[in-house]
Amino acid sequence: MTTETIYNRIRVSDDLLTGGQPTEAELRAAAAEGVRTVINLATHDPQRSLPDEAGLVRSLGLSYHHIPVDWGTPTEADFDAFDRLMQSLPPGKLLIHCAANFRVTTFYALYALRRLGWSKAQADAFRARIWQGSNYPIWEAFYARLKARLTDHTDTPAPGGRSQRRE
Repeated sequence: MTTETIYNRIRVSDDLLTGGQPTEAELRAAAAEGVRTVINLATHDPQRSLPDEAGLVRSLGLSYHHIPVDWGTPTEADFDAFDRLMQSLPPGKLLIHCAANFRVTTFYALYALRRLGWSKAQADAFRARIWQGSNYPIWEAFYARLKARLTDHTDTPAPGGRSQRRE
């Protein structure tokens, strides 16, 4: 098993993977491939989530962070929590996931726009890899609102922000 099988997986860089809900075997593969930190943006769903993802991840020696973003009501506070967490992480391989990589690609695109110097076109292209053809008005409005907020003023990458090159 490898991380290649994670649903809607995107390798952003050598140190960053995004994807949908990984299986137990995929989390074990992530640890074997050198992932040091897992961030989960999905809410707990007994039908889709692992019974004790936090316990499993920690038993593999990895750091685990959970920011449960409600699918029907994403908030700026959710994004701000993600932004703060990303800035506080130590160097090392990172896996960010949710249920299907929709929340993650939105949050990471906004983060990269704010902290990594990505252009609007780069952020939109990254997000479109998962969102192309989807129709979720709440998320489109959320993304447009935050993107406007983040680009209406000069925002320079913060010291200590995680630099990620795109492949």
